[in-house]
Amino acid sequence: MALTHSQLWTAIDGLARREGLSASALARRAGLDATSFNPSKRFGPGTPPRPRWPSTESLTRILQATGMTLGDFASLAREAERPATVPMLGMAKAGLEGFFDDAGLPLGDSWDETELPRPSETLLSLKVSGDSMVPLYRVGDRIVVDRAETDVRKGDRVVVRTTGGETIVKEVAALSARSVTLASINPAYPARVVPRVDIVWMGRIVWVSQ
Repeated sequence: MALTHSQLWTAIDGLARREGLSASALARRAGLDATSFNPSKRFGPGTPPRPRWPSTESLTRILQATGMTLGDFASLAREAERPATVPMLGMAKAGLEGFFDDAGLPLGDSWDETELPRPSETLLSLKVSGDSMVPLYRVGDRIVVDRAETDVRKGDRVVVRTTGGETIVKEVAALSARSVTLASINPAYPARVVPRVDIVWMGRIVWVSQ
């Protein structure tokens, strides 16, 4: 079974941690340039970012330097890539009997699962400031944005980075070939039309911690 781009880089990071090293220190131990495994080397320019793969030579060197077999490395990649999930149930069912025990924990086998965001180079977290998105997002809330989630649609909540240096959290109100209309939840703030040429990147918000 072939490993994905994310799995390979996750395994390299996992191997470094197993050896008590940073990714840079692992590269140096293997006789590679210290920046070989830096996050900046894992994706190239483009929207979405273009994946860059570790070379066969670099993988061979770190395996030799750590004494790990290729099979163990593949197992490490797959183990680290298993998605984290939490039990999920529809709100209508949540009001019925038989789905929670006396301690309020999920009960029975009728629960589905919600997959949590996996750590990746395209994910970033921001702390909300300002009140333009109240009551959806309040000051101090932490949002997780995936820059790879660029296929945004009307109604999506996004973070937009502009050529003017702004990083803004908004809801997509309209899309065209030339511009994106960004709306605030707080009615005190008017919608804003941003030309696409002024957008460095735009990523969908995939998680929020309140």
